[in-house]
Amino acid sequence: MQADRLSAVAVLGVPLELGAGRAGTSFGPDAIRRAGLQSRLEALGLEVSDEGDITVASALPSQQAEENPLLNMKHAREIIRVNRILSRRVSALHDGGRLPLILGGDHSLALGTIAGAARSRGRIGVIWIDAHGDVNTADTSPSGNVHGMPLAAALGYGHRALTAIGGRQPLVRPENVVLIGVRSLDPGERSLLRQTGVTVFTMPEIDRHGMAFVMEQAIAMATRGTSGVHLSFDMDSLDPLHAPGVGTPVAGGLTIREAHLAMELLAAARVVGSADLVEVNPLLDDGNRSAELAVDLAASLFGETIL
Repeated sequence: MQADRLSAVAVLGVPLELGAGRAGTSFGPDAIRRAGLQSRLEALGLEVSDEGDITVASALPSQQAEENPLLNMKHAREIIRVNRILSRRVSALHDGGRLPLILGGDHSLALGTIAGAARSRGRIGVIWIDAHGDVNTADTSPSGNVHGMPLAAALGYGHRALTAIGGRQPLVRPENVVLIGVRSLDPGERSLLRQTGVTVFTMPEIDRHGMAFVMEQAIAMATRGTSGVHLSFDMDSLDPLHAPGVGTPVAGGLTIREAHLAMELLAAARVVGSADLVEVNPLLDDGNRSAELAVDLAASLFGETIL
């Protein structure tokens, strides 16, 4: 599917919280739907189909190291299973001429969305908007939480059980990957980002250069030699004052206007072929405010304008 011919969007929920350090993101897809996502997108003239949710097994905290504690990947078996299913579903939606919009759920699901997009579209770029790098591996992660590992796995780094999802390694090339809004990195993540040469726009760089400049650069890098862009948007990229309902908030994040401008510039460029909105945690939210903001941002991504 070509992003510049967008007319149909398929919404798919992944109520996954096993990759995170606390419960609640499993309720994210439902919260975003209840905030009016489908009607908001349909008002833009889009054909929107809700594909329901992928079934995710629950697990007790005591089961976190069930497979092998040496792997340092909590709940790895179920997360891998879900991502394999998600990869196939995203690929099928692409092949059916619809743009997949995946609702999370924790950020470990992004490995499946990227794998599915790459399977159908070949070489893709990734714009990853997040307070964190998510480029830990089982060897470097301080927590063993898999939601901190999906981008590393997509780049071909980490345990083979993760990097093999999608059937090819790597799923994306570092020169086509851009991180935006980063302000919290573990030591192993810093090392891997330097090693790979992935472009990172930290919050201080956004402060200095402005979001318009950052997005222009990001779009140029992510589209160079690719069929389009996968957008992975973690709601914790926003400052917690605006999006309190996330599991790993970090102060000093994006303003609402900066986030909207990023979406508006992506919409104007017509390069997004798939997207995920992740890490909405209604258990930590204030009156579903974070889910409502996620809907606002999705509307901007799909072309809603002031005039």
